[in-house]
Amino acid sequence: MSTHEGFQVRDARVLITGAAIGMGRLYAERALREGAALVHCWDRDAAQLERTATELGAVHGVERVEATDVDVADSDAVQAAAAALLESHGAPDVLINNAGIVRGALFWEHDVERDIELTMQVNAVGPMVLTRALLPAMLADGAPRRILNIASAAGTLANPRMSVYAASKWAMIGWSDSLRLELDRAAGGAVKVTTFCPSYISTGMFAGARGPLLTPVLSPEVATDRAWRAMLAGRPVRSTPWTVGLARGLKGVLPVRAWDVVADKVFKVYSSMDAFTGRPGAPGAEHAPAAVSPEDVR
Repeated sequence: MSTHEGFQVRDARVLITGAAIGMGRLYAERALREGAALVHCWDRDAAQLERTATELGAVHGVERVEATDVDVADSDAVQAAAAALLESHGAPDVLINNAGIVRGALFWEHDVERDIELTMQVNAVGPMVLTRALLPAMLADGAPRRILNIASAAGTLANPRMSVYAASKWAMIGWSDSLRLELDRAAGGAVKVTTFCPSYISTGMFAGARGPLLTPVLSPEVATDRAWRAMLAGRPVRSTPWTVGLARGLKGVLPVRAWDVVADKVFKVYSSMDAFTGRPGAPGAEHAPAAVSPEDVR
């Protein structure tokens, strides 16, 4: 039995967006290993999603894995899929908003529709739409449930060549933590929200990016383990590695220009995306799509 402070994954129903590959698949594997009754895997990449579901089903039982082709950038499709899930299985016990994309470029180089609007839709609006569709049912019986929202250290610090991605993750953090407070106050905390804010993860999503000073690039396995444990514990925010919190603290106390010098010259944050290439073959240096496909997120 997987349990933490009264919350159990065993026999739970788990929904993961961006579950075809990368960290999304790792979350699915973790849920199945810990005894989840049913894992709903959502992704836009139908072919890869089917392969993943087949492989997971072969190990853990086909009846415990359900694959659904959903593009979280399409609000109508998200709401329709959420309604179908509620009709057939009821409210999930765990929701992991994992899908996401990144575009690494100077802001004026971004295409409005393909880069700006899509990034905001996938990384910020999609999770809100999905959670809004499911939350009333998740609250209805007062049972303990969990929501894990995958944000990013980029949502806490400005960084050149990440303006649109940073904007989407700032939005995710603001929404996710506000939702946490609302649920604590209005619903007695039965549904707990965790916001995960990692730095770079070696999934290919941020290929070419360089970790700032004292900030190791995390393996996907380490990142998902830390996020998972924080989610089970109902921890409000999990930032990792420790330098993410240090940087946020320094930024909060230093004057803007002084922080710019420290971030640029000492920690090398502002040059961390200079050699960014993204996953090979991904348009606009998008990580193997996301929402679209998995989140191999940071």
